[in-house]
Amino acid sequence: MKSPLVRRREVLILSGAAAALGCAPVLAQGPNYPSRPITLVVGYPPGGSTDLTARVLGEHLARALGQPVVIDNVGGAGGALGAQKVAQAAPDGHTLLLGSNNEMAIAGLVNSALRYDPLKHFSPVGMVASQPMVLVASPRAGMPDVASFIERVKQNPGKFSYGSSGIGTGLNLAGEMVKQAAGLFIVHIPYRGVGPLTTDLIGGQLELGVYVLSSGLPQIKAGKVVALGVTERERSPVAPDIPALAETPSLRTVDIGTWFGLWGPAGLPAPVTQRLRAALADSLKAPALVEKLTASGATIAPSGAVLADFQAAEIAKYRRIVDQAGIRV
Repeated sequence: MKSPLVRRREVLILSGAAAALGCAPVLAQGPNYPSRPITLVVGYPPGGSTDLTARVLGEHLARALGQPVVIDNVGGAGGALGAQKVAQAAPDGHTLLLGSNNEMAIAGLVNSALRYDPLKHFSPVGMVASQPMVLVASPRAGMPDVASFIERVKQNPGKFSYGSSGIGTGLNLAGEMVKQAAGLFIVHIPYRGVGPLTTDLIGGQLELGVYVLSSGLPQIKAGKVVALGVTERERSPVAPDIPALAETPSLRTVDIGTWFGLWGPAGLPAPVTQRLRAALADSLKAPALVEKLTASGATIAPSGAVLADFQAAEIAKYRRIVDQAGIRV
């Protein structure tokens, strides 16, 4: 089963590493990189899917690079504070970002006050992984499957609400993509985390919600919420019993996931970028890393995926959703 990263592989490989590195200045320290511990910034508190991915990857990057990798959780503004810290760091490869689509694709579309450009102020190193999101319903909502969800919402426009982790997040965009595809009127309710969202779903104060799959699976397996479908075009190997929303004809265009990549500040020297890309490629082949990330619901990025191309394509897709829904923060 393919993730969006695999399906877009032909597009991603087109530009290649040479074009991405052509303008990077070569510093004398390049051959000796890294010369001290590396800080891997995560724009979220410990415990989330981005943090988990960073910690698993950091262990293997440390072995490949011969220097410790220290995780620096800089939470706030939906990941933007952490990204901003890396954008302002010295471009020597000792400060990196394990970023997600929230801060590296969506933020620039919904926040006019953003103090960095996700495409201009970073040096892309490589894709890491992706995972789908999942649309769920409260057990009290009377929506045991996708068909009943669509029927009830169409019969009661504006009566039902869905919750996400916040305005302008990937979960918010996934909910809006579902609404736009099927022509549904559902009210968005932003939450500050999975805990309160789940509490309201269980209690029946909220009918629908969108989770990252790794966060939603424990609630689904425990019977606390009802899985309606994953948001990527195909089913997840981690949860093959949950249908893809795109299997329903009126939702066939729904295809959106959460993804993670590795960036440095703009101007990263070519030798440093090459060393990091080699270390990342080796790390993503490590059986222990593959096992841990796969168990969390993620799909490892395909070899040769070009982060800059993928990022630009995702921004274009998100722009259509944002503009139609009028999402702004």
